[in-house]
Amino acid sequence: MTTMLQRFSTRQRVEHFVVMILFTTLCVTGLPQKYFQADWAAAIINALGGISAVRWVHRVAGILFTIVTAVHLVVVIAGAVSGRMTLTLVVNRQDFVDAMTTLRYYLGLSNEQARFGRFDYRQKFEYWGMIMGSLIVILTGLVLIYPIEVARWLPGQVIPAAKAAHSGEGLLAFLTIIVWHIYNAHLNPDVFPFDKTIFTGQISEARMKHEHPLELEGRKR
Repeated sequence: MTTMLQRFSTRQRVEHFVVMILFTTLCVTGLPQKYFQADWAAAIINALGGISAVRWVHRVAGILFTIVTAVHLVVVIAGAVSGRMTLTLVVNRQDFVDAMTTLRYYLGLSNEQARFGRFDYRQKFEYWGMIMGSLIVILTGLVLIYPIEVARWLPGQVIPAAKAAHSGEGLLAFLTIIVWHIYNAHLNPDVFPFDKTIFTGQISEARMKHEHPLELEGRKR
């Protein structure tokens, strides 16, 4: 019988599901606006009811994404300050050591494999990339929603700069999810064809021993 362990709480699973839905909505409504001259973009815009409808949905999804991000940061900061939450996603020196150990292993220069705790350096890289990217699209998105108000306080050049940054970061986020996240979550041989952990919250003890041995050892102390 396979022993299952709890890895993600209900709050974390719900948060991931909401972000997944909002991110998908933002990509479906945002990328066609960036490439509006392409036939596929025009087809999507028409299918969604025209450019006005697409912009409205994109802004609503953006506002909801902003709220979810703000709540996440408040919960994390409050948990860290109160001592109720361990900052397991903070990058530290060991992550650089683990990265070099992994590189040496894959190059055949060493038989030693890195041993990870709750999150490895790749997961931390993806998390902080998401946080930084989210802050960029949120701030630039607010500038684009309220250009007149922003121009009263900041130089007018901020508006086109915000548009370029918003568009570029949105495309970068989309490509990161497609190239990086989907591989690690679904196409990685260790989890292929689908990793249900973030949806069920459960992970097998055998898999945790393989992927997060330090965390498992900590639980058994």
